[in-house]
Amino acid sequence: MRDKEGMRDTSEKLHLNVVLRGSGHHEAAWKHSQAKPLQDLSLEYYAEIVRIAERGLFDAAFIADSYAIAGPARRLEPITLVSALAALTRHLGFIATVDTSYHEPYHVARKFASLDHISGGRSAWNVVTSSHSVAERFLAKEYPEPSVRYEIAGEFVEAVKLLWDSWEHEGDELDLSADEPFSRSKPREIRFDGQHLKLQGPLNVQRPPQGHPVIVQAGASNPGIELAARTADVVFCAQQTLAEAKRFYADVKSRMSRYGRQTKQLLVIPGLAPIVADTEAEAKEIEREFGALANERSLLAKLSEWFAVDLNDYDLDDPVPLDKAIPYRQLTSGITSRSAVYMEAARAEGMTLRQLAARSAAGHGHMTVTGSAIQVADRMESWFRERGADGFNLMPHLFPAGLEAFVAKVVPELQNRGLFREAYEGETLRDRLGLKHVENALKSRTEGGLA
Repeated sequence: MRDKEGMRDTSEKLHLNVVLRGSGHHEAAWKHSQAKPLQDLSLEYYAEIVRIAERGLFDAAFIADSYAIAGPARRLEPITLVSALAALTRHLGFIATVDTSYHEPYHVARKFASLDHISGGRSAWNVVTSSHSVAERFLAKEYPEPSVRYEIAGEFVEAVKLLWDSWEHEGDELDLSADEPFSRSKPREIRFDGQHLKLQGPLNVQRPPQGHPVIVQAGASNPGIELAARTADVVFCAQQTLAEAKRFYADVKSRMSRYGRQTKQLLVIPGLAPIVADTEAEAKEIEREFGALANERSLLAKLSEWFAVDLNDYDLDDPVPLDKAIPYRQLTSGITSRSAVYMEAARAEGMTLRQLAARSAAGHGHMTVTGSAIQVADRMESWFRERGADGFNLMPHLFPAGLEAFVAKVVPELQNRGLFREAYEGETLRDRLGLKHVENALKSRTEGGLA
């Protein structure tokens, strides 16, 4: 039943992922006495984190990626890391980021098909277009303007899906009487002929257990939203108010019908950066402790890139100079949607630069909440019930302590409210996200291939 008109069915459950990031998501996490910054290249460090997430019945662990060197966090290559972590877990899904600007579709299709088999159907691909600032790291690569970048990304995803479908079945049995071992399911010759990408198949890895690994898309610009509505199973996003979240949610869902898709085929999952303790006062004290470790001027230098104006020319207690910033719709590089989040939040709340620096240190543009388990659960429930989110990407301020606190305090509160599962159900990540197994689009077509 529905709580009231326009609100969500009370039988629905929200989804939780944890976003892995060095010592934690607070910009100063690595300085904290409980941090383990020298272990951020250690498998056992990440294994401890994902085991906590699995104990908390999370859907997946999400691994972002970048080719740049930025701040204290070092980055392991995502596919390598999640392949190792998948062997150390039984239920948790893994979302690995791989860009469409500096890879080839065949490589991506093969890696994720392999990961899906290795993990027993627990893989997901976070589709990003990456940044022009790292183009020099790659041979013979030019970085296109945003509109073309997303056109290429759309073709890239379709090409990868076609490669996954080049085997008719996900499983097979040996036929000892036949001339070939896998006689029931043979690879098909396929061809993709797009405006930007052209390739031939088939893939040399059999169809993934999920049919297609879960497709995740993280862009929130207009082309990014369109790509998500067309191709994604999950969209990651960043909003700081419920009103903004509801607008984004309605926008991306409303675009799906033009691609013949139903709204339930796409989950909207924004970031959430919580600091939780037994009482609000204790949580606020943790927040102040981390705030004291942060370098405000360094934070403003990073924010200057989003605003296209040097914020260090101003006093920390000055209002955010929105009149000097280049409107985010005119920006042609970088993550323009994140510029929008910062500008709109600063305008709505009348922030000073000091307040903006503190907000960015804690959540990087995502929703932040500091308080007791009840207060954190209240915020999550309101966003979920009022269709601002289908779940949350958890961004703890400190690993592993912040995640431990959330699992111990907030997860039971969500379960008591009937908002979150009490046991894993299903075998694959698609099962747990409530997404259908993807049937082979080529199954009913001519054996000769697809032009």
